Amino acid sequence: MMEKADPTQKLHTRMRLWEFPDQYVVEPTDGSSGSCLAISRLDGSMKLVDDIPHCSSLRVPKLRTVYGIIGLLKLLAGTYVLVITERESVGSYLGHPIFKVSSMKIFPCDHSVKNSSAEQKKLESEFSELLKVAEKSPGLYFSYDVNLTLSAQRLHDLGDESKLLPLWRQARKADPRFLWNNYMLEMLIDNKLDPYLLPVMQGSFNHFQAAIGKDIVDVTLIARRCTRRIGEINDYEDDEDLDQDLQAKDVCITIFLEHICTRMWRRGADSDGYVANFVESEQIVQVKGFTASLVQVRGSIPFLWEQIVDLTYKPKYEIVRVEEAARVAERHFLDLRKKYGNVVAIDLINKHGGEGRLNEKFVDAMQHISSDEVRYVHFDFHGICGHVHFERLSILYEQIEDFIIKNRYLLLNEKGEKVESQTGVVRTNCIDCLDRTNVTQSMIGRRLLEIQLRRLGLFDADETINSHPNFDDSFKIIWANHGDDISIQYSGTPALKGDFVRYGQRTLQGIGQDGFNALMRYYLNNFRDGTKQDAIDLLQGHYIVSVSRDMNPPSQKGGIEAVALKLLGEMVLNMVSEVGSLGGPRFKPWHLHPPSIKPTLYVQNFPVAFSIIMIGFFFAFLSLRQVRYDLWHLLFSMMWAGMSLGIAAVVKANGRIFCNRPRLHKPRR
Repeated sequence: MMEKADPTQKLHTRMRLWEFPDQYVVEPTDGSSGSCLAISRLDGSMKLVDDIPHCSSLRVPKLRTVYGIIGLLKLLAGTYVLVITERESVGSYLGHPIFKVSSMKIFPCDHSVKNSSAEQKKLESEFSELLKVAEKSPGLYFSYDVNLTLSAQRLHDLGDESKLLPLWRQARKADPRFLWNNYMLEMLIDNKLDPYLLPVMQGSFNHFQAAIGKDIVDVTLIARRCTRRIGEINDYEDDEDLDQDLQAKDVCITIFLEHICTRMWRRGADSDGYVANFVESEQIVQVKGFTASLVQVRGSIPFLWEQIVDLTYKPKYEIVRVEEAARVAERHFLDLRKKYGNVVAIDLINKHGGEGRLNEKFVDAMQHISSDEVRYVHFDFHGICGHVHFERLSILYEQIEDFIIKNRYLLLNEKGEKVESQTGVVRTNCIDCLDRTNVTQSMIGRRLLEIQLRRLGLFDADETINSHPNFDDSFKIIWANHGDDISIQYSGTPALKGDFVRYGQRTLQGIGQDGFNALMRYYLNNFRDGTKQDAIDLLQGHYIVSVSRDMNPPSQKGGIEAVALKLLGEMVLNMVSEVGSLGGPRFKPWHLHPPSIKPTLYVQNFPVAFSIIMIGFFFAFLSLRQVRYDLWHLLFSMMWAGMSLGIAAVVKANGRIFCNRPRLHKPRR
């Protein structure tokens, strides 16, 4: 029997958080008559209470206004509560207010840690440090009145009974992929705390209003990032259907890639066809009481490949388990067909070089899949458009125009009745699914919006958005912001080529900004994203903390990593020892070769190695200046320079171990 929502139990929109020494109490202050929520600071247990506990001079609580509880996360010994402390109104979705999380804070319920062992306290501290990284998660949006995680068509197609369900239950039942706090809501769900269960989406939300003649057109652009996690199976009715369609019985134990991730540490697809950086983009236009919606999707190339950072500017692409490529791609497109209908896959990667190898494998895989329901179109973006001629994307549009016209878009009339349905989706990918992809999706969105405005009588047959400068400028801006938001969440920087989307042409300033952003991506990918990926995995439930697993002593790395580190240490020690014996400056050995190097500290070796390299060149330069007084200094200079070059060679040859790597999940190999 389907559980219906109590219509009197709406989500609390404003609350007061009381911080007592032994508990947190969340008091609704939005005029509702709901009970207060008490959360123990000892173990995170929860209960509803009717009154605020007594306050005294010895029990003076801190007070804070909060706008929602994102959820709770349990670590080794403590539980942590995530709340929204600041919000910003950013517009409306189908007539309902939408808010952006401006600030969130994590409150620990970790008093029990005091009774834990020293090792457990240390691990708890390390995990809680990751939560501080997660506190800064960008692009979080929510609504108290409408399910922002569902597209307009999915919302319209909800049954009458489903529409009566709480928002979190609607999302879990209809499409849980875009529910960012899905895992963190579980403790609240277990305690049946519906008024506190606030669905949150990560992505982007932009909108504008503009006049066309006497009509006001409202355009909204939404990005929903997929947060699928271990154990969530999909839309299949039973295991038999799953086995027949996917021919796989191990889905539940596979780590799904189709979830929030960082750029280099999640590439391609997993063995079940779920891809990295999967984003659903929905463009909605409302005018004259009509509502039109177009959904597009983006996602990484759907077979097993990786690009592990190794200090080079562009690490090489490696295809993993080549023989599985066709099967993995088939699973991916089967899932897309079940969710969206027909699919046209636009592949924007280069035909040559490293990307060319991926393109060849994608083409081979699609030969087994292509049909009336699934089409594959390759468009060499860089080869055809170069770096400035993006207007040549019209060539691509001509190739897919028939698909777009046939599969339409959602159209609701003034009464909210469905006039048209979207029966297919355009799936676009490049390597990152960021820069080229956003330029292409914005072009498709522009063409479809023109079709919709002609359908609704606002445009003549040959009229385009370009003929309305104010409307055109606003449209470009929301798509540029859309691309920047997705790119910041995935790569850490705004999108490249954003000047074309924003202004309709490439600019010198935009090209210069692209260069800076490319360098920032290099830095973040190599030295920051491993920790960021761990924070994401912890927050999303992709890594479940357990005493049995996390209390084991960390194993020392073997193989090439141990050899490289040992070689580096020995090389430095030998050279320093030799130079010292000849009268050069000495270092204490333990400064350069600590007795034990844990895997978690590998990234610290890069700044150490870089510092030693620079110091070596510095002493080489100083010694070289003294050659005219004493020829021995020429030998010193050569030895210092040789040491620096030797260490640089070791670092370059073993670049992977000097990068910031995820600790909670390892790469495929």
